[in-house]
Amino acid sequence: MNAISAGQLFYRRRASPLHATRAGVGATWTLALIAATIALFNPIVLAALALAVLGAAAGAGVGRQLARTLRLALLVALPIVAINVLVSREGLTVFARLGDLGPFGQGDLTVEAVVYGAVIALKVALLMLITTLASLAVDPDELLRAFRRLSFRSALTLALALRMIPLLGADARRLADAQRTRPGASTGRQGVRARVALVSALVAGSLDRASEVAATLELRGFALATAPARGRARTRRPLARSNARPTRVRRPLSRHDLAFACSAFAVLALALAGRAGGAAAFTAYPLLKISSAPDTFVLCAALCAGVLLPFLHRRGIEP
Repeated sequence: MNAISAGQLFYRRRASPLHATRAGVGATWTLALIAATIALFNPIVLAALALAVLGAAAGAGVGRQLARTLRLALLVALPIVAINVLVSREGLTVFARLGDLGPFGQGDLTVEAVVYGAVIALKVALLMLITTLASLAVDPDELLRAFRRLSFRSALTLALALRMIPLLGADARRLADAQRTRPGASTGRQGVRARVALVSALVAGSLDRASEVAATLELRGFALATAPARGRARTRRPLARSNARPTRVRRPLSRHDLAFACSAFAVLALALAGRAGGAAAFTAYPLLKISSAPDTFVLCAALCAGVLLPFLHRRGIEP
């Protein structure tokens, strides 16, 4: 596995409208998608939102990476549905009776429990897709520079942690390749021991790397850094100085910033309106009720348009 494929689940500047947007606006856009996912429960609307997110990933040039996340989300969804079917006892439409399960009560499997578990699994899968899209398309360095004004040490710690994640992945792949060269290392008990040794080696290596980074930061005086007090006169200034204060150049909002800001507002407003107006109504217990009126499909079309319209602006997206 080469270095390009090793880092494909992390941010890399691409020629897309989302990558051309400033990090704060991109993070706000993804937060609006997350809020809409949490607020909505209608499976039709959630499926439309999932299709819109996949379309946004294709527009951002990270469709293949999100396809991998979608396969992982499907593996996570199956246990969620199974657990909800076995645990929930509120539905009235019984399709299987397992008898008395002792402390778990009567083992009646209901259609309502299956559908509600599927909705929760769909929401979890959608959250996984949105967070993966955010990690691939929002510049973490630019986003952390905004938090640096609030807490320099917290921003530095988070930046270092984000930089260590690709290194841990590279270490894991390198050690796994070395283990596969040994005969019989991936079969039976030897395979279990190899995985345990791999995890212990990764933990030991991460601790050593953390100690080295901490020592380097200490030598460079990061632990003693303090923010200068505002309004306080500074001493030992040079005699010859200019009266003009340095001004910070603010980058104006681009067309992509405005488009994604409007998209975030529209998605959040549509989700709240659909939840309050009944277009996204959904009731699982005691009887299943899913809104499938024309208003529901209008809401689905509006959500897809609100998510995908910013990707139509293709000017000025060069990395």
